[in-house]
Amino acid sequence: MDALELRDPLVIVSPRQRARETAELAGLKIQRTWDALAEWDYGIYEGMTTPEIRQQVPDWTVWTHPCPRGEQAEQVHTRCDLVLSVAHSQLVDRDVILVGHGHFSRALIARWAELPISEGRRFAMSPGAYSVLGFEHGAQQVVSHNVTSEEGAR
Repeated sequence: MDALELRDPLVIVSPRQRARETAELAGLKIQRTWDALAEWDYGIYEGMTTPEIRQQVPDWTVWTHPCPRGEQAEQVHTRCDLVLSVAHSQLVDRDVILVGHGHFSRALIARWAELPISEGRRFAMSPGAYSVLGFEHGAQQVVSHNVTSEEGAR
């Protein structure tokens, strides 16, 4: 296959409705939904805000504290690496577009940058924003990050 004849991007989406709707609103043709792209499982904290959780656990963040009966950082790390492994396997032939959720996407970006997932705290993620991950001279890099529709239209 000639380098200029790359296939359409592979679009993989979290099975949660809001991710599917985001992909559709972006005009993406979804090829696969995958549980591995679901949001971090917050366990008993699901549906609570950080200030509400901090009433019980001062200074709590998903990056620094466990989520009782939920997903732990090590599990998210493993899931991120699985997702990136699948994406890497496709990049020879086509781009890969992943549509997921805030905290998991931030953890995924950290892992792409070969950082621990706790460093996902350093990547802001606005609703509906996207990031482009790529390579420069063989090194994985964050090409652009937290781009919103207003910024992307410029």
